[in-house]
Amino acid sequence: MRPRLDLYPGYDVLAKRDGPSWNAKTREVLEERLAIGPETRRFFDEAEWSTMKSLAERIVPQPADRGDPVPVAALVDHKLATDTRDGYRNAEMPGEREAWRLGLRALDAEARARFGARFHELGAWAQDELLKLAEKGDLTGAVWEGMPSKLFFHQRVLADVVKAYYAHPTAWNEIGWGGPASPRGYVRMDFDRRDPWEAAEAKPGREDEAYQENLRVGR
Repeated sequence: MRPRLDLYPGYDVLAKRDGPSWNAKTREVLEERLAIGPETRRFFDEAEWSTMKSLAERIVPQPADRGDPVPVAALVDHKLATDTRDGYRNAEMPGEREAWRLGLRALDAEARARFGARFHELGAWAQDELLKLAEKGDLTGAVWEGMPSKLFFHQRVLADVVKAYYAHPTAWNEIGWGGPASPRGYVRMDFDRRDPWEAAEAKPGREDEAYQENLRVGR
């Protein structure tokens, strides 16, 4: 019996790359995304980058033994470098680029004021304490220049970081997602049903069965 390594053992969504599940546009988008390495940076400056990477690690911590982690900070940087916007924003918030630059500077300033070091130099506990205060809107120093820390946390940090993580095939493998539904689509939409080209979850005692089935999913 193969030991259970994860919920979808043997599954690799990229096995669908050249199959009928994805069209040319999907492949093009994924190739661009996969070309972004963990240190790919075009928007953030060096100081902002250190803070951004530490922030991403606290919001979506990844397994220490993951050989190829999702480049979350770099994906957020790419979004900002290409000026890819949400299409809407809260009236209390500046534009996305300005909000990120302001918010990262503010987090560093708050870290120095409370703990005597920049955000990326703090331990996980202190970083989390600052983020909890931001989440509640309790970071109100002049350095925020009127931008509510609560809105920055919820509408920029959480939104951009979590979306960046789940836009990557590594995260798709983790949750058993098959990727964009074009052109094949999804048919069996009822509870506890799945199409044959979707990943099989490893049920207790049936891990090896799921593993073998997931090896065939991309074919």
